[in-house]
Amino acid sequence: MPELVVYLLEGRSVEHKRALVKDLTSAVVKNLGVPQESVTVSLVETARTDKAKGGVLFADMKAG
Repeated sequence: MPELVVYLLEGRSVEHKRALVKDLTSAVVKNLGVPQESVTVSLVETARTDKAKGGVLFADMKAG
C-alpha cells in the first residue's frame, strides 16, 4: 500500500490537485506494479505565511 505525501503552498485549484494526484497515482502503479486502489496520496498545504526559504517567508517573496 504505497502512500505519497506532497507538501505544497496553498492556492492551487481543485482541478490542479486532481490532475496531480491522478498523475502521481499512475506513476506509482506503472513503476511499482500495484493496483491503483492501493495508492494513497495526501496533499499537505501550507500558508505562504507559514513557510520560508533562505530565511524569507514565501509571503514576502516576489512572484515569478
